[in-house]
Amino acid sequence: FHKSPASCRIHLGTYRKQKILKRKYTMSTEHMSLAEVESLATDALIGAGTRPESAESMGRAARAAERDGIRSHGLLYVPTYCEHVKCGKVDGTAVPEIIQPRLSAIKVDAKTGFAHPAIEAGFIELIPLVKSNGCVGLTISNSYNCGVLGYHVERLAEAGLVGIGFTNSPASIAPVGGKKPVIGTNPFALAVPDSAGGVAFVLDQSASVVAKSEIMMRAREGDSIPEGWGLDAEGQTTTDPEIALKGSMAPSGGYKGFGTGLLVEVMAAALSGAMLGLQASPFSGTAGGPPRTGQCFLAFDPNAYSGAEFAERITILTEAIQSQEGARLPGDRRKENRQRIEIEGVEVDKSLIKRIQTFCI
Repeated sequence: FHKSPASCRIHLGTYRKQKILKRKYTMSTEHMSLAEVESLATDALIGAGTRPESAESMGRAARAAERDGIRSHGLLYVPTYCEHVKCGKVDGTAVPEIIQPRLSAIKVDAKTGFAHPAIEAGFIELIPLVKSNGCVGLTISNSYNCGVLGYHVERLAEAGLVGIGFTNSPASIAPVGGKKPVIGTNPFALAVPDSAGGVAFVLDQSASVVAKSEIMMRAREGDSIPEGWGLDAEGQTTTDPEIALKGSMAPSGGYKGFGTGLLVEVMAAALSGAMLGLQASPFSGTAGGPPRTGQCFLAFDPNAYSGAEFAERITILTEAIQSQEGARLPGDRRKENRQRIEIEGVEVDKSLIKRIQTFCI
């Protein structure tokens, strides 16, 4: 018999909930150490056709994401990386090309390969140059999804530098008042060194309310998303991740979030010569060829500017935040996860492990 659209939606919703509950009760996991996470990711990427140096770079990044509790950028993303190597969306054999057009300017052409090894190659040149010049800019073009942006700038802070990073992504945020996505979730990140040779804090946030990978993860796992994370094709809020992925991401703070994303688009795409989010192919799926997105990093040596006063001011600033009950520094939750997971390891869905293993040699 014929069912009305409303009754069909109710029936579909009930079926989806039953399917989700069934999977949650039947899903089995396997315990893995972080070393095993890194090894599995690296082996799978090599098996998919990635050169060992790039695969090792990606393996370290997957390990760091799992270590910090950022599951969406850990092992969950490895099958996508491998599929993209196999279909040509990423050139796994690419060797980044480094150019230094000016004294404090470094350009890296990722050659449509992975962003991580291109960024690492750029940092090898950037860090000593900042120590001598005080400030250096680095851009990456013909690149790809760089994963957790904070992971990269944290390396700069560990070297005693103030690091700022920008990365653009395929369009998924519409301007406030509009419906068609123009910019990506476009995160920026700031990493600040402390006075003891470590990292005071890492700020890493996107122009959207939440990273798109979080919604993609909810869609894969059959979960709904909180109100306000995503919008449907008509610009109305939705809790269905599939509908949100076909619509647009909600900008953080309304027009201010869109403005932040526009800033990142200028730095990571226009300045680097990479593809605009409007032109880039999706990071998900196998269609569209290499996305050719970009990254931009700025690094400052505090000793070239305020010297010892910098560390004093950062100490005062962080203590003013941490001394308040319930207040957190950006990145504190990741640090807590790191301390625990480095000892305990992680639980990984067995079906995900098997899927990754299919790419291994």
